[in-house]
Amino acid sequence: MNLLKHKVRFMVVGLSAATLQGAPVVTQDIDLWFENLGEPKMSQALREVGAAYVPPSINNPPMLAGEGAELFDIVIRMDGLGGFADEIKHCVHIPLGRQKLKVLSLERILASKIATNRAKDQLTIPVLRDALATTRSARLRRGH
Repeated sequence: MNLLKHKVRFMVVGLSAATLQGAPVVTQDIDLWFENLGEPKMSQALREVGAAYVPPSINNPPMLAGEGAELFDIVIRMDGLGGFADEIKHCVHIPLGRQKLKVLSLERILASKIATNRAKDQLTIPVLRDALATTRSARLRRGH
């Protein structure tokens, strides 16, 4: 992932992050939360893969555009959670080739879904709770 290569500070959040941690959920996009959307390293990384950052306007949120960027959404905050600097401490690291992808922990994803409490979140909350219980149980069995 070019963003990792350029050392852009971001994390994967939302249901795509939950899926990477074993939760049996489905999502149509990958939510990315960036520390600094105006960071030059981010623009360079995106440019190298034919994508670009599109700043927010009156009618549109910030987004990524270009071939290959269709699956990615930019998240600027997570309901019920702290800011980026606080939440990056709650990441797990998922191996991605030679690098590690920062992924918001299941605990924090669940907390955000509970805080948001949209109809679609209400459907996934029990699944996330079960996945969290399963991963905690597995950790206890391994002695962590």
